[in-house]
Amino acid sequence: TVHLGTHLVNCADKCPTISAYTNDTQSNHLAIPLLHSAALRCLYTQRRLTIYTRVPPRLQQSRFRFDRRAPGGYKGFPFSYGAWARMFCARAAVRCGMGSEKNTNKPKLETLRRQIDRLDEQIVELLNKRAEVVVKIGKAKHLDGGPIYVPEREHAVLNRITELNRGPLHDQSLRAIYRELMSGSFALEKALRVGYLGPEGSFSHLAAQNKFGSSVEYRPLADIRAVFDEVARRHCDLGLVPVERNIGGGVIDTLDSFIEHNVHICAEIITPIHLNLMARCTFEKINAVASKPEVFAQCRDWLTTSFKHIDLMPVASSAKAAEMAASTEALAAIGSSLAAELYGLNIVFANIEDNPNNMTRFLVISKTPTSRSGQDKTALMFTTAHRAGALVEVLNVFADNGINLTNIDTRPSKRRNWEYYFFVDAEGHFEDPNFIKGLDEAKAHCGELHVLGSFPRAEVPG
Repeated sequence: TVHLGTHLVNCADKCPTISAYTNDTQSNHLAIPLLHSAALRCLYTQRRLTIYTRVPPRLQQSRFRFDRRAPGGYKGFPFSYGAWARMFCARAAVRCGMGSEKNTNKPKLETLRRQIDRLDEQIVELLNKRAEVVVKIGKAKHLDGGPIYVPEREHAVLNRITELNRGPLHDQSLRAIYRELMSGSFALEKALRVGYLGPEGSFSHLAAQNKFGSSVEYRPLADIRAVFDEVARRHCDLGLVPVERNIGGGVIDTLDSFIEHNVHICAEIITPIHLNLMARCTFEKINAVASKPEVFAQCRDWLTTSFKHIDLMPVASSAKAAEMAASTEALAAIGSSLAAELYGLNIVFANIEDNPNNMTRFLVISKTPTSRSGQDKTALMFTTAHRAGALVEVLNVFADNGINLTNIDTRPSKRRNWEYYFFVDAEGHFEDPNFIKGLDEAKAHCGELHVLGSFPRAEVPG
């Protein structure tokens, strides 16, 4: 036992933990050398270092733990003097070569790696057995004329995987693995072609890859109307279009295209939109930045504070900006991480959007409606009779039948002056009994009423 003022460090060789105590926050700096020594002892002997701090009454008693076995090495310690605690732990880690493979660890590491190799062999064998069943399912779907992509089945599989998960992998990690696995399954059943708003590297492309993985065929299209056209003509099995931005509201071209095309919504995706400054050169050499006008608006504050004088070049898409930056030395682009990867650009600064909660909701459209998943939403489009209170009467019908509306938007019909289409999202499936009754009653108050589709409700990213 060693005493230093009010500090005590228990470094007994046979003790399972090495601990430090202090009652005086004003003299913490005196303990740094001693605690640093204790941290070294902890690391070398594979023990745990615990620092207990009793602080003035205005602060809550805290406990800081440095664990050689824990990722990152430390946990807790929320107060201002956490900086020096992290400092001595980091120094100790460097001295001991934390994370490096010492000779003493080599036999244990080799054993664990052989164990992983054996598990990988079993995983590959099971994945191929699963693939054999997928092929049989594909043949059955072909005989029945059923669709390859079944959103309600996808929803059920991912939910079941989440329920089965006991850790340590996070649910999000497992879902990502199974999305890629299902992407490979689509390729085994039938080549699935997905159209999206291009060019390659756009946020629509990123959202499509997050939804369908890397094993399907992607087709970049010139505009949103073209996505609807290709799905309606069955040139694409599915189409992915943006419909709503949590900052900018509804996407006009998508809403207008629903008026003109007979397609069904079969799924939705909510994708965080992280904007990245990317270029071939360093930050100091950038003299111009290219991207969509909407993108500039979403990171205006960051651009203003980061550049004193910079030329902004509006272009048709963020992916087009990345393509331009790839061939121009001093030009930077703002776009997705996928665009940086595809066009060989370095991300100079990541996540430069002014609103960190920036998200876009995308819809997946097809020619085939979906069945119930148990957690569904339904999109409707309707016009009302041209008389006072007609819209209120429609909304009251939904309320009376217990149908909760989650969104409402409007667009001019373009057929008659001052006639509008209302777009509504509601909780539930159009085949639910209360929905059937509500739709039947609402028709009496509508000029037109169309069900655009029911689809599994997407989770909002945390």
